Amino acid sequence: MKHSNGIFHSNPSSLTGISRRSLLARSGTGLGMLGLAGLLGDEALLSHAQAADSVSPLAPKQPHFQAKAKHVIHIFCNGGPSHIDTFDNKPELTKHHGKPLPFSNLKTERKTGHCFGTPFRFQKYGESGIEVSELYAKTAAAHIDDMCIVRSMHANVPNHEPSLLLMNCGESTLIRPSVGSWISYGLGTENQNLPSFIAMCPNGYPIKGAQNWQSAFLPGIFQGTYINSKHKDVEKLIANIRNNDLPLNQQRRQLDALKRLNEIHKQQRGEAPELDARIENYELAYRMQLEASDVFDISSEPAHVVENYGPGDPARQMLIARRLVERGVRYVQLWHGAGQPWDNHDDIEVNHRRLAGQQDSAIAALISDLKRLGLFEETLIVWGGEFGRTPVVELPTAGANQGKVNGRDHNHWGFTVWLAGGGIRGGQTYGTTDPFGFRAEENPVHVHDLHATMLHLLGFDHKQLTYRYAGRDYRLTDVHGEVMHDWIA
Repeated sequence: MKHSNGIFHSNPSSLTGISRRSLLARSGTGLGMLGLAGLLGDEALLSHAQAADSVSPLAPKQPHFQAKAKHVIHIFCNGGPSHIDTFDNKPELTKHHGKPLPFSNLKTERKTGHCFGTPFRFQKYGESGIEVSELYAKTAAAHIDDMCIVRSMHANVPNHEPSLLLMNCGESTLIRPSVGSWISYGLGTENQNLPSFIAMCPNGYPIKGAQNWQSAFLPGIFQGTYINSKHKDVEKLIANIRNNDLPLNQQRRQLDALKRLNEIHKQQRGEAPELDARIENYELAYRMQLEASDVFDISSEPAHVVENYGPGDPARQMLIARRLVERGVRYVQLWHGAGQPWDNHDDIEVNHRRLAGQQDSAIAALISDLKRLGLFEETLIVWGGEFGRTPVVELPTAGANQGKVNGRDHNHWGFTVWLAGGGIRGGQTYGTTDPFGFRAEENPVHVHDLHATMLHLLGFDHKQLTYRYAGRDYRLTDVHGEVMHDWIA
C-alpha cells in the first residue's frame, strides 16, 4: 500500500489504527447498518439504535421485581459501637456490675474482667415503647416507631479488618465487590452527572481504606467515589472539580478526541475492562462539573435546616447525603471519621457520649427531612458498625487501652443494627442477645442475612444478582443469606 507521500506501508493499521481483521468486521457491520436503516426508515430511530449500543453502565436499570427502596444511606459507626450502651438495654448486666459473669466467659480478643453495666439511662419511646439509651434520645423521640432495631446481629471474628470487609463486601478476606458497588451494578443511577455510589469519611481513610468501597472484579465505574468530607470548600472536597483554563465546550472536544484514541486502542487490543472504566470515569468527571459543585455546597440550605442537623462533619455529611439522594444517587455511605473512632477500649462513657452526640440530632433531622421531601419511603437507612462490644470490662493490655478499666473489647458474637424507611416495618425490635448482651440468642441474624434483605428491599433476589468472573457466578451473599421478611412492611 502506497501513501500519497511515496512511503510504502505493508500494514494499513499503521495509518488507520485498524487491523485488516477489524476493518473487515467493521465493514460487515456497516452493511448490516445500511439494511437496518432501510428497515427503520427513520433517522431518529437509527440514531436511537446506535446510541443504545453505547449506553452508560450507570444508566438506570430495572430490578428483578418491584422495589420498596431506591436509595440507601448507610451510617457507619466505624470501630464498633456498644449495643448495650445504645439500643440493647440489659438490666441484668447492671445488677451484676463489678461482679464476674455468672456463666463461662466467651472467647474475647483480649483479657476481660467483671461485668460492666451501662453508664447511660434507657427509657421507652413512642407507641412501640422501645427502650433506647439517652445517647440517641432525639432520634428515638422523633422516629422510634419508624425503626426496626435488630438486636441479634453476629459476625465471624472480633477483628476490625475482616469484620469491616464482611460488613461492606460480604467477605472477610478475599477481594469482593462492596455492597454499594453491587447496587450500582444492579440499578445504575438516576443522575448521570453524579456517581452512583459515594463514600464520605472526614480526615482520611478508615481502616482497610478504599477496599471498603471497592468494585473488585466488577467494572471500575461501580466503585465508590471517596469524599474527604472534612472540607467545606467544594474545590477541596472534590479535587479538580473545575477546569479554570478551558470552557466546557472545549473540554468536550478534548474528551471526544481522547475517547476516539481510546477506542482505537481497544480495537487493536481486544477487550480492556480497565480502559472501559477509565473512559467512563473521564466522562463522569466531566459531567460532575455541572452538578457536584451545587450538591456539596450546603450554603443554599435554609439556616433552620442546617441548625436542625447540628454542627460538625458527621452532621454535615448527613445533610449532604439527603441532597445526594434527592438527586438520584443510589448508595451513600457515611463514615464516622478515619481510623476507628468508635473503638472505645477505655473511657467508653466519655467517648460514646461525644460520638453519639455528633449523630443524634443529625439522624433525627435526616429522617424528618426525608419525610418532608417524600423520600423516606424510598430511602433505606441502615445504622451500625462492624460489630459490637463486650458486656464485661476490658483489662489493661499492651496497645489496647491506656491502662484504664472503663472500656469494652470487641464483640462479634452479638450486636445491634437498625433500619428505617425504604419498606422497613418500623416500631419493632427483632431478635435478642442473652440477658448480659454477649451472644445473639433469639433469631440470630448474620451479616449475609442483612445484605440479602437490603437487596430484597431494592428489588433483587440476592441469589440471582450475579456476575461471572474466573469461570463462576459470584454474588454479594456468596452461598449464604436469608431474607428477613419480618423486617419488611
